Amino acid sequence: MSFAWAKQYEPQTGFTKWIDEKLPLPRLVYNAVGAGYPVPRNLNYMWNFGVLAGFFLVVQIVTGVVLAMHYAANTEVAFGTVEHIMRNVNSGWLMRYAHANGASFFFIVIYLHIFRGFYYSSYKAPREMIWLLGVVIFLLMMATAFMGYVLPWGQMSFWGAKVITGLFGAIPLVGEPLQVWLVGGFAPDNAALNRFFSLHFLLPFVIAGVVILHIWALHIPGSSNPTGIEVKKESDTVPFHPYYTAKDGFGLGVILIFFAFMVFFLPNMLGHPDNYIEANPLSTPALIVPEWYFYPFYAILRAFTGDLTIPFTGIVLIQAKLLGVIAMFGSILLWFFLPWLDKSPVRSGHYRPLFQRFFWFGFIPCMAALFYLGGAPAEEPYVVLSQIATAYYFLHFLVILPIISQIEVPKPLPFSITEAVLGKDDDAPGKQAEAPASKPAGDLPDGSLQPAE
Repeated sequence: MSFAWAKQYEPQTGFTKWIDEKLPLPRLVYNAVGAGYPVPRNLNYMWNFGVLAGFFLVVQIVTGVVLAMHYAANTEVAFGTVEHIMRNVNSGWLMRYAHANGASFFFIVIYLHIFRGFYYSSYKAPREMIWLLGVVIFLLMMATAFMGYVLPWGQMSFWGAKVITGLFGAIPLVGEPLQVWLVGGFAPDNAALNRFFSLHFLLPFVIAGVVILHIWALHIPGSSNPTGIEVKKESDTVPFHPYYTAKDGFGLGVILIFFAFMVFFLPNMLGHPDNYIEANPLSTPALIVPEWYFYPFYAILRAFTGDLTIPFTGIVLIQAKLLGVIAMFGSILLWFFLPWLDKSPVRSGHYRPLFQRFFWFGFIPCMAALFYLGGAPAEEPYVVLSQIATAYYFLHFLVILPIISQIEVPKPLPFSITEAVLGKDDDAPGKQAEAPASKPAGDLPDGSLQPAE
């Protein structure tokens, strides 16, 4: 967003003036992530994770390109080339461990980024497009990560690919032909491995393109903030540089410590030991599981154990496998509709007491349970717990969130971001500090509530 008080880029030398005239890249950077981009002054560390996600995307692309130079997408030698990278390529072990753990850290910061969006309602107007593009990025990440999991051609690689590609077979009429067409045969083999390698190499660059659109969409309305109210004046903002470049730099330094610790001391902690066994189509692992960051959606998939039938007739309407596939994809696709499911005029969860209770004591425990249950055996009591958690997951978004957005009485909002930070605002109405907490507020043009008077 271009505020009237935003600083303008001014070239200082003849060379920078020439560059600005011919290719204004420094001006673009200055206005996008420099002093020319004013942002709310009250952003907390939960706003660091977007930058951290961008950093890990770069890590994945750089290490992935290096690994691709030494990898062969052939079922006869794929497992061996991974061992070759680990043992013979200079710093190959470092590239592989950085890539494997970088994927986990990428998903960690993305999940925190998404949960921040849930709590602070970052999906609300006028930022719907930012949210929608973010969900597209998450879906592309899941596809990329799944294909990457197949490439080492270990036991979990092969059987994970067989299970996930087998889901397409649940689609009525066209499922089986579609599955054979996608995999290139009746089971994952050389054709599938080649296709997955090609797409795994390509999709990160597609993700990078959508990330650019995501950031572009962000700069139109400007960043949200913990209060959920819009910027009203210059004192509500600070330049992105040096204030938030320093803050993001500190966050990056902290997470790099954990990342380095994982890469150098616990590189295999987040992986599955069966994937260090070469793929064998004749030996099924005792428990087939995806990578940990897919656990919630895998738990939802396995929660459906019975067919949907017409009562007392035995006529099957939808098979259990197809129900699980629909629920698994639907659990993410419903995020696209959040801007319209949550009708509360207040954005920030700080000012929504009823929403807070359901978020911290309902949604977060539900997600924690799904993360655990996705990696548990498909037996009791894990199956019934998965069914309970899955039911609550959909109820939270489709029933609870729309209802509480209509009935809850939010807390009074501060007049401005400046008041939220400093506790006072010279431009605020005189009676602002004496506002009764019980009086509901009215709508402002920016979609937030006006403070009670």
